[in-house]
Parts: sequence; structure tokens; C-alpha cells
Amino acid sequence: MQLRPDQLAAHLAQLEKAGSAVRPLYVIHGDDALLTQEAGDAVRQAARAAGCSERQAHTVSGAHFDWSAVLASARAMSLFAQRQLIEIRIPSGKPGKEGSQALQQYCQALSEDVCTIVFLPRLGREQLNSSWFTALDAAGVSIRIDSVERKDLPAWMARRLAQQGLDVGQGEDAQRILSFLADRVEGNLLAAHQEIQKLALLHPPGTLSWAQVEDAVVNVARYDVFKLSEAVLACQAARAQRMLQGLQAAGEAPVLVHWTLAEDLRALWRVKDAMQQGKPLPVALREQRVWGLKERLFERVAPRVSADELAALVQAASIVDGVVKGLRDPGWPGDPWQALERLMAQALACFKPVYAPAR
Repeated sequence: MQLRPDQLAAHLAQLEKAGSAVRPLYVIHGDDALLTQEAGDAVRQAARAAGCSERQAHTVSGAHFDWSAVLASARAMSLFAQRQLIEIRIPSGKPGKEGSQALQQYCQALSEDVCTIVFLPRLGREQLNSSWFTALDAAGVSIRIDSVERKDLPAWMARRLAQQGLDVGQGEDAQRILSFLADRVEGNLLAAHQEIQKLALLHPPGTLSWAQVEDAVVNVARYDVFKLSEAVLACQAARAQRMLQGLQAAGEAPVLVHWTLAEDLRALWRVKDAMQQGKPLPVALREQRVWGLKERLFERVAPRVSADELAALVQAASIVDGVVKGLRDPGWPGDPWQALERLMAQALACFKPVYAPAR
């Protein structure tokens, strides 16, 4: 059974109503710390209510992890508790050959006296199709934790505020406050949660004003280089500029920032080249291993930008590659971050007509 995170509470409540508070196995996979923690806490609370008063935790680290201990703990009956909770954490998302066999064996021997939670990071397509994950998914309840995208963040913040008895009113002022909050906490839901908790402590239930929010909330945004590239492809100029500045302030290596942006520009150019050779766009995207949100962005940009424009962007990216590695070019700034900013501006100018309103 697969559930979204927002379906978990209803699932647990339904089980409790039916007299069984938890299933024997829950698999929580994703890379957002807050949402993963909340999902795990919900299952733990339900497990305790079901009588799982003893807890064991196993963290899989390295190739020499002792899987026999995990299998043995599931079979061992506690002397002090009728039921037990077992947590298995696999931070790498790769249990290895021995781990794969152990997990499949584990799924075949699930007991109603044991509730198991398996924590995994965000998984790729190969891992999702692996025999060990397929066994976990079939035997238990699978909860996929996806990051909250920037476009969905204001609504997410509004729901979290409502849980604290707070709101920001209606209309343009409300959207302004929510956008302000989203800008300050983008990419850092744990900090977003803390900021909302702080607002609830500072102010009684009711409607928050712009001044109250501005005074209370600090800038805790945490950006990553992949989101920067997505912002450029989506032609979100202000957001991309803010993210680039945030990455610089956080001490990110300009080489990594350039590599991510340049890889996407090169992939876009290769997709365009394949299309000119007669390949359908979906085939070209698969060949370049473009999936998810970037696939949708490529689908919009690739048909509408010329091959010459993309070739110019790739050439510019090649020059900036030298700049971020210490080489000088007379036509480009010597500072790596200024060169990255200029490359980004050139890409945004190229993509802008794609997103211009139709007349």
C-alpha cells in the first residue's frame, strides 16, 4: 500500500478505530528531514498505543553490516513487552546484495507482534524497481516523502499556520506575506516549521499582520545547486538571483554551481540537436536521462529555443568553466561568482521569450 504523507494520519486513525493501530511494516523514503521525522513520529506514536513498548534501532552503515542481528531481533520475543518496535535506517539507500536478501527474507517473516519502520533516503528509479524495495513495498505501507516545491510552499505555510490557529488574511496582502515567508525558508522545511512555531509563541491565535511576520521571521533559506538550475530553466529571474546569492553566502563551491548549470545547458543543447535529427522529443529526453520537473521544463524550452542560441550558451558555459577554475578570459569577469551571474543572466535572457504571455 502506498500513501502520501498527508494520508498517514487518516490511515492510522482508521486502523485504531478498527482495533489495530499499526501495520507490521512501514517504509518511509525521502530526503526532507522534517516530513520524514513527522511521518516516523506518527507511526511511533501509533505503535506505542498498540502496545509496542520496546524499541530497537539498527543503522545500516558500510558493507560489513550484520544483517543477522536485524533478522534475529524480529524473531526474538521480548521478556518485558508484548510487542516491539524495530527501526531500520539505511542512509545510503543501498543495502547491498546481503542486505537485499535479508530485507526480502524479513518481509516474508513479518509478525503482528512487531512493527517495523524502514527509513530510506530519496530513491532513484533503479532502487525503486529493485527486488528488495519491491518486497518492502508489497509487504507494508510505503510513504514517499517529496520535497515541497517553491510554487507549493505558500499554501504549505498557510496550512501549517492554520494548525497553530493563525492566518494571514485574504487577498493580495495575504499572498505577499506568504511569498515573503516562502522566500525566507525555501529549501529548509525544518526551519520553516520552527519559524511557524515561533510565530505561534509570539502571537495569540488570529490574523497576523505584515509587520508582525517581518519582525519575527529571519532569513533561513537553504538553497541547493539543482534548484538553482531549475529556476533558470523556468526563467524565474528574481528567484535564481536570490538563490545564487544564497549559495555564495553559504560558502558553496562555484565549481559545483557551474557544473550543475552547465550540465543542464549541455543536456538541453543535445536534446535540441537530437530533435533536429528527427528524433521525437520524449526519445531525446530519455536518452539524456531527463526526468521529473526538469523533463517538464525541457519539454517547454527545447522546441522554442534555437540551436544557435543553445550553442552560444554552451560556449559561454565552457568559458565560465575556465573562470571558476582560475583561468582568465578577457571578455568575462575574473571573479567566479560574477561570471556565474553573467552566464545565468544570458540563459535567462534566452529563455525569457519562451515564457512571455501569448498575444
